[in-house]
Amino acid sequence: MNTSVLVILLFLITIRVWIYFFLSMGVVLWQYTLPKSYVEEQAVNNRLLVSYINIHKSYYKQFKSRIRSIIVGIVRLHVFYTTYIPSHHIRNFVYRHIYRADIGRHCIIYYGAELRSSQLLHIGDGSIIGDKATLDARRGGIFIGRFVSINSNVSMWTDSHDMNDPYFRSVPGKRGPIHVGDRVFIGPNVTILHSVNIVEGAVIAAGSVVTKDVEPYTVVAGVPAKKIGERSRDLLYTYPSSYSLFL
Repeated sequence: MNTSVLVILLFLITIRVWIYFFLSMGVVLWQYTLPKSYVEEQAVNNRLLVSYINIHKSYYKQFKSRIRSIIVGIVRLHVFYTTYIPSHHIRNFVYRHIYRADIGRHCIIYYGAELRSSQLLHIGDGSIIGDKATLDARRGGIFIGRFVSINSNVSMWTDSHDMNDPYFRSVPGKRGPIHVGDRVFIGPNVTILHSVNIVEGAVIAAGSVVTKDVEPYTVVAGVPAKKIGERSRDLLYTYPSSYSLFL
């Protein structure tokens, strides 16, 4: 087998890596050239990323909207590739330095977790994000404290649509930040809606839907989640910092 064949085979085997590398450069340019007004719009004014294309718009504006949609799609594809890199150290590096997420020390973000508008996401030291969790910080941000355990398939949404709005939009009052305090435990398949504060030490049982604030050291469950018990306030645990490289 000659050298040219080996080079072609090597390229084919590593093609996804090369695609990821070139997408990385584009995402870096996209993230770091976002105007300050754009970030403020997401965090404060909570505008939609993609607006409806009005028939009265000029062709130029319609073209810009199409290009913007393509770029957003490329970023989403890059996020997908990132979530399956076989090392949480590398994943965290990408989240911090490409996606501009504020991630503390010794955090683990497992396979398939999707971070949306990660420049509005804060994760405290020693916190864990489970497999295929969705953290959608686009409409005000998500703020997670220290030593928080967020299990698999948890969804956190900072907005919802108004079913009575003529255009089914996300209107004021239907969006806002999510705050999660230190040592909160969130079980698998939990859904947390916008404008919710889950205070320190609380426990959210598996499959719950959280629509209102949760008091400290409270155990809640159900749809919608309601208090079913209390947790000990003597919590001293921290998650270990020595994890396997391949997670």
